[in-house]
Amino acid sequence: MTSVNIDPHVATIRPVRPRTNGCEECLRLGTPWVHLRLCLTCGHVGCCDSSPMRHARAHAHTVEHPIVQSIEPGENWRWCYVHEDYV
Repeated sequence: MTSVNIDPHVATIRPVRPRTNGCEECLRLGTPWVHLRLCLTCGHVGCCDSSPMRHARAHAHTVEHPIVQSIEPGENWRWCYVHEDYV
């Protein structure tokens, strides 16, 4: 029998909707983004680590909302910034 490790941060996931149609900070600053990530705790939309400003990661660490989901078409995955792994 194999054990499955469940990320304890999954408990922070809430039913959310994107608060904006793009990275919140990039829209305000006028900076570009590559891909978008949705905070599964509050609905913040931030840009990915391939983007110049990396706002999704900054949001996760600043407000301690660890799990994001890709909101790119055709992508269906979640990421925990604390454990640096998929959940």
